[in-house]
Amino acid sequence: MEKRILGKDLEVSAIGLGCMGMSHGYGEPKDKKEMIALIRKAHDLGVDFFDTAECYGPYVNEELVGEALEPIRNEVKIATKFGIQLRDFKQTLDSSPATIRESVEGSLRRLRTDHIDLYYQHRVDKNTPIEEVADTVAQLMREGKVLHWGMSEAGVDNIRRANAVLPLTAIQSEYSMFWREQEEKLLGTLEEWGIGLVPFSPLGKGFLTGTITKDAKFGNNDFRSTVPRFSQENIEANMVIVDLVKTIAQQKNITPAQVALSWLKAQRPFIVPIPGSRSLRHLEDNIAAAEVTYTEAEMAEINKALDNIVLKGDRYSAESQKNIDR
Repeated sequence: MEKRILGKDLEVSAIGLGCMGMSHGYGEPKDKKEMIALIRKAHDLGVDFFDTAECYGPYVNEELVGEALEPIRNEVKIATKFGIQLRDFKQTLDSSPATIRESVEGSLRRLRTDHIDLYYQHRVDKNTPIEEVADTVAQLMREGKVLHWGMSEAGVDNIRRANAVLPLTAIQSEYSMFWREQEEKLLGTLEEWGIGLVPFSPLGKGFLTGTITKDAKFGNNDFRSTVPRFSQENIEANMVIVDLVKTIAQQKNITPAQVALSWLKAQRPFIVPIPGSRSLRHLEDNIAAAEVTYTEAEMAEINKALDNIVLKGDRYSAESQKNIDR
């Protein structure tokens, strides 16, 4: 598979694998042995960039990824995250130096490794200055426990302040045909400073695959049940973008998922999407998107069509929005 560079020198496959959904967030967890086999199959097919976080589960997703990748650890790059703690059954933001140090030791143990290739602050902690966070991560890098660092869902100001202390390798944020807000400020900022972008939910939390209908029901353990954009009313209103994606797919003789992923890759050379997958069919479908290309005329036509679509609904609940840095 094509390789891409995040930041100055982190080389990874052009499409990574988001592992969260295997054990967290999208309904009942899948069978652990099946998911271990799927992660190893992804590597066989050219993926060498795997994403997890300590709070997925919590903890069980890192354990899954660690067990799956242990036999091939030297052939892959592992990204995980700190900064979201589960306390009294509620998520709490905590990036204090002591908590970061406790988190990194736990992640190293669960991931069965002596270093983390890319360590993200999961969410900006307003109670801990970002300069203090960067300094703590810099200490971990000097100790060899972390090789590169990044931030997730961070605003431009905090990215600037963090990068001034310790150069960032990547920012992980939601970005897709279904959520293009990052084009307003973030993309240009990252391009200027030489920082990579790792979009999560590149398939619009499944919406861009065309498999979600207006009658879709999401269980209590599926976080989309709390997302305004996935209300029945908004799903129906937003089908216009699914129709566009399907039209492009037919023209290119590819699948809707491949349209969404290849469109993302085409936006900038430093973008590496991390679609999640829980089946071999979807995994193979996603990986094949790495080979899809567009002419300038095709991309201009697609982006013009996207510009004319107004989507309905926020991407997070009002409560979750409070933790998003602007």
